[in-house]
Order: sequence, then structure tokens, then C-alpha cells
Amino acid sequence: MLETDKVFAGSIPENYDRYMVPLIFEPFARDLARRAAALMPVDVLEIAAGTGVVTRELAPGLSPAANYVVTDLNQPMLDFAASRQAPDSRIQWRQADAQTLPFENATFDLVFCQFGAMFFTDRLSAYREAKRVLKPGGHYLFNVWDSIEENHFANEVTNALARMFPEDPPRFMVRTPHGYHDKALIRSELESAGFSRVVIETISAQSRAPSPRIPAVAYCQGTVLRTEIEARAPGKLEEATNCAASAIEARYGSGEVAAKIQAHVILAAG
Repeated sequence: MLETDKVFAGSIPENYDRYMVPLIFEPFARDLARRAAALMPVDVLEIAAGTGVVTRELAPGLSPAANYVVTDLNQPMLDFAASRQAPDSRIQWRQADAQTLPFENATFDLVFCQFGAMFFTDRLSAYREAKRVLKPGGHYLFNVWDSIEENHFANEVTNALARMFPEDPPRFMVRTPHGYHDKALIRSELESAGFSRVVIETISAQSRAPSPRIPAVAYCQGTVLRTEIEARAPGKLEEATNCAASAIEARYGSGEVAAKIQAHVILAAG
């Protein structure tokens, strides 16, 4: 993963939350929050919270006595997440790196993360840190995207931009969000970090939008893909967005569009 793949600043948090969250993250946030609440944790740590879509889903399902620490490496994302969350005395917001967590050993019943593991530059360190801060009998719950071929809007956008920039295709979506989908590798890395009873489930959902332009804007202007487009063609972000929208329209039509999204959900015992 490139260092630039971790950067979410400027208008990206707002566009990410406005477009990407309802497009692809909300269905899996509901699923992850349901799984997390079913474990009945009291001390909870969320890693790589982004703009807080899972936080908003999970908080109502936690015990009134819960201690819920929400973290992200990127302060603008964390600030945006906090601004979207209803006041809740159980929640603490802290900037933190998943690879060097600022918490004591055996602090949490549950550590969880939605679509963050793909961004860890050293996943083994991040997994060992999650294991370290878990209480005996605790759980590590997270999800990752399946391959880009199983996530159709992302694939359409990537292929459209490859046609626009044939000599240097923007590959952020393939390289990072969809670059960590090998279930055998995921299991092996978790076991190397000391986890046991690793369960991996693959689940699908539908990504829906009122028009082809919405997913085009979501991917081209609400992710780090924007940085890659602007680096290749300053001033042509709108042209690239239109190119992606046209590709989606050609396959899915000009009205409301829907396409498959797919992810792996992992539960590991500490």
C-alpha cells in the first residue's frame, strides 16, 4: 500500500460520508453492528472508524454501562464522525494508530473494525495489538472487501479510468480497498498474531443509487482515487467522473442503478 492511500482530507470526508457511506458501507455497518451487539461487550474499541457509520449503528445496541472508545488514524475523519454522532457519554473519541494502540493490555471485551484492515501498513502488528488489548475470552471482529470483480461499481469505475488513462491507470481501488481478500492469508495472519477459532463468512449485498452519477462521484471524488486522478490530469476530475458515470450507465441504465457488493466478515477469538 502506498502512503498516499491513507490520506483522507479536505472535502474527501464529507464526500465519503455523503456518497460512499450510503452506497456501500451502510449495509455492512448494520451487519457488523448486529454481530458486535450480539457478543454483549461492555468495553468496546472501534478501530479505523472513518466517518462513524458503524458507531452510529452500534451505539444504540450497547449496554448503558458500556465504555465505547472510537478511534481513527485520520483526525479529520474522526472529527467528522464525532460531529455526526448524537451526544453519548459512553463514547470517547481518540486519534490512534491500529499498529501502536495507546491502551493497556487486556482492556477490551471487543475490538472491531469496518473495512480498515486493508489500509494497515503492517497487518501483523495491528493484529497483535488487537490481541494485546483484548481481555481473555474477548473477540476481534472485522470485515474486508472481497475482490474487485465481486464489487461491480468499483470494478466499472476502475475499468473506465483505465481506458481514460491507458498508460498509467489509477489502481487505488484494486491495490488497497480490494487488495486483501485472500481468506487463507487472512486466517494465517490472524493465527500468526495469536488468535484462535478464526471464522470467516462471505456476505453479499446490493449497492443502490438513484443515478449512475452517484457511484461515479462516490468513487472518483470521495476516495483517494481522487488524488490519483488529479495527479494524472490536473483539472480533469469532472471529466474522469463523467467517464465513470457513462460506463455505469452503459451497463446499468440511466435511472436508478443497483449492483453487487461483497465482503468477508471475520470473527477471531482472543
